[in-house]
Amino acid sequence: MHLDPLRVELRPAPGEPAVGAWQRTPVSQLTAHLTSVAERPGRTRIIAVDGRSGGGKSTLAARLVDHLPGAVHIGTDDFAWHAPMFAWSPLVLEGLVAPLAAGRDVHYRPPAWDAHERAGAIDVPAATTFVVLEGVGAACRELADVVDAVVWVQSDVAEAERRGIARDIAHGGNGDEAASIAFWHDWMVAELAYQDAQRPWTCAEVIVAGTRPEGDVDGDVLWVPGPLR
Repeated sequence: MHLDPLRVELRPAPGEPAVGAWQRTPVSQLTAHLTSVAERPGRTRIIAVDGRSGGGKSTLAARLVDHLPGAVHIGTDDFAWHAPMFAWSPLVLEGLVAPLAAGRDVHYRPPAWDAHERAGAIDVPAATTFVVLEGVGAACRELADVVDAVVWVQSDVAEAERRGIARDIAHGGNGDEAASIAFWHDWMVAELAYQDAQRPWTCAEVIVAGTRPEGDVDGDVLWVPGPLR
């Protein structure tokens, strides 16, 4: 079911083409499209959900998992934790992709988890149908050969910043309000340069609107087939 196109004016970061007219559909139609794109019978399929910080990636990933049978949501932040910035893709290949490709359960503790005494592990059963790998850099070129479908979450850059800073202040992980704001701006210098170099929207099978109009809280999703060039 396709509903009438909806015009939502998002102002993405410089260099990223803006989507003007979106199709609004139930999430189930989006996941049906992704399932057809990522058709790889007999093994776990990886769907990368990439986008800007504060842009709605985690929210979308959770909704996809709710509508994809046998799916697990894995955040790249778990691999990136205390790892060199944007240099964690070998950990994904070693700790997630390799065991799943061999038909084994994933039970992985990145090296930094031991070094910093973080509890727990990244766990994914071998029988998992889909892994929704979500985070900044999930669709990086270094993982292109193992990712079955890419979702780029387009967001309004100003709204993503507002939401991201508010989230960081609420969590308190980067210090008080002033420290959280300073950290955000320092991080964005690196993130914007990285995404501009990678340009993941140019290889995305699907583009999803991550920041929605004020008051638009229904259960549908705004998306268009990719890529954006």
